[in-house]
Amino acid sequence: MLDKLFVLSQYITPQLAVSRLAGRLADSESTPAMRHRVIKWFIGRYGVNMSEAAEPDFTAYPTFNAFFTRELRAGARTIEPAKDVLTSPVDGAISQIGQISTDRVFQAKGQSFSLTELLGGDDRRAEPFREGEFSTIYLSPKDYHRIHMPMAGTLKEMIHVPGKLFSVNPVTAENVPNLFARNERVACLFETEAGPMAMVLVGAMIVGSVETTWAGVVAPNSGQVAQWQYNGDEAPRFEKGEEMGRFRLGSTVVLVMPKGAVTWNPNQVAGKTVRLGESFGKLGTA
Repeated sequence: MLDKLFVLSQYITPQLAVSRLAGRLADSESTPAMRHRVIKWFIGRYGVNMSEAAEPDFTAYPTFNAFFTRELRAGARTIEPAKDVLTSPVDGAISQIGQISTDRVFQAKGQSFSLTELLGGDDRRAEPFREGEFSTIYLSPKDYHRIHMPMAGTLKEMIHVPGKLFSVNPVTAENVPNLFARNERVACLFETEAGPMAMVLVGAMIVGSVETTWAGVVAPNSGQVAQWQYNGDEAPRFEKGEEMGRFRLGSTVVLVMPKGAVTWNPNQVAGKTVRLGESFGKLGTA
């Protein structure tokens, strides 16, 4: 009953207004004493491990978002170096992992979402990934919220898709149809040695914004799908383990690969906690 009330409340809450207000507050540098109290409460409430941060003193952060997107100290994570290993792009928990069924991606028991819609509604864009592989990783409030490349790649296209801002926790995933293809998201398409790869950064309730290292905060105001193409020397190139983006107040990453491009590590299963850089799958040839 409580789960149903939680989901219902999200349908009737002014998601965009609430999230924009939260974003402005999280970026505010005013009232340091209040900010310090909020950050201290957040650390205690969610069990944030500040010993892993490059700056462990929570009072040193000028805004809540600066704290939330904090950098890790050197050596806090090890990136699996083998070239044929796909690594976890984030700290988080695996929501689902497996194979795409034509155009449907498994979300939770009784729920799935459209691959084509996830990538902005273009059949051409989705075609290489049909019957391919996917993993969905949820970042909880305590997690490190920067996103890194699971393998080397060159950015070819970025798509911003406006949408809803439902929470993306397990309760919502089980009860909101087409969740990850409904929420606002930024899809990043890369070319890699294993073929095309899509990394989709999904927004959620209270998420201030999604940011990439090449474009900054991605927030077009047109209300329409927006896309950017990258070609030749202007296309950003990333090495394995390099930072590519961050959530300014957490969410979910959906990683999509073509059929045969990766065999998921059998130890990586739904519900398991993962850490940035650990082995996530074995690369093949698409």
